[in-house]
Amino acid sequence: MPKQKTHRASAKRFKKTANGGLKRSHAYTSHRFHGKTKKQRRQLAKAGMVDSTDMSRIKQMLSQMK
Repeated sequence: MPKQKTHRASAKRFKKTANGGLKRSHAYTSHRFHGKTKKQRRQLAKAGMVDSTDMSRIKQMLSQMK
């Protein structure tokens, strides 16, 4: 049986944390910042965490990632 491959699109978007969580970046950060408040821009710049409801699905896609 062949090896299971890592989903490459997911590997580029998510990083594993030391405690087993998954970091992600926020959406709405590429352009049109004049329509967003300073608070919104500041908070979008920080990394977010993957929600627990999506965790098992994303971890399966990253199963070969170390």
